Amino acid sequence: MPTKVQKKNLEDAPFLKEMYNAAFNMWRLGWDERNGGNISYLLKEEEVKEYLDASKVVRTIPIPTSVEELEGKFFIVTGSGKYFKNAKEDPCNTFGIIKVGERGQSIDLLWGLEDGTLPTSELPAHFKSHTERLKVDSEHRVIMHNHATNIIAMTFTHELDEAMFTKTLWQMCTECIVVFPDGIGIVPWMIPGTAEIGLQTAQKMKEHRLVIWPHHGIFGAGTTIDETFGLIETAEKASQIYTAIGDPARIKQTITDRELADLAKAFHVTPRPGIIIA
Repeated sequence: MPTKVQKKNLEDAPFLKEMYNAAFNMWRLGWDERNGGNISYLLKEEEVKEYLDASKVVRTIPIPTSVEELEGKFFIVTGSGKYFKNAKEDPCNTFGIIKVGERGQSIDLLWGLEDGTLPTSELPAHFKSHTERLKVDSEHRVIMHNHATNIIAMTFTHELDEAMFTKTLWQMCTECIVVFPDGIGIVPWMIPGTAEIGLQTAQKMKEHRLVIWPHHGIFGAGTTIDETFGLIETAEKASQIYTAIGDPARIKQTITDRELADLAKAFHVTPRPGIIIA
């Protein structure tokens, strides 16, 4: 008889540690108060199978919007109503490992969410954004949403024009045009957790890795947890500087369009067209 391969201890899985460290740090920075925010991380089948028997389904959960393109894919996701301050101490209730079911009409829970709760209510928005990002970047793996304080503040005081908002952020920190040359997408204010906001966010994700929900927060996409966290962190720092300045009339000098173009050239990135004139 073939020898049964012993599974590794899931608590040691790098992807679980990445998730709970990111969730805890978002709470620590004040970006995810109470049960705010959510993360979904696309996992490779082989890395999941090192820790779990994918045929053992804890429960099957229907989803409101079919995501056929993601059929058979594995994710680790945050749970609905979870407090990220507890992420490190209570990962088996804060997170769930899921597999997207046949024709993308349901998900199978393989591990976690042991208290019987569901994955984040924003999961349909995440799935739609994953689908669009995978079309433009085969290495894409992470969608992260949080309530970054200064980004939210800036949506009250700055025009909600994507080009203008992007350029302001680029001008606040020298590194910004290098980190997010594709700029910022912005959707209108909408009720969270709805199909509409998920679809509009996904449409923006075709061209942007950062999408702002005015007066609510931001969505970020990336190839790793660190990259996605750093992307949001950079935009948040620029928003913090803008907010600290307060009155734009106080600005005596800024990074010019010519200097932004020189930065992009020096770091071999292509800025989103129509934002700088140089």
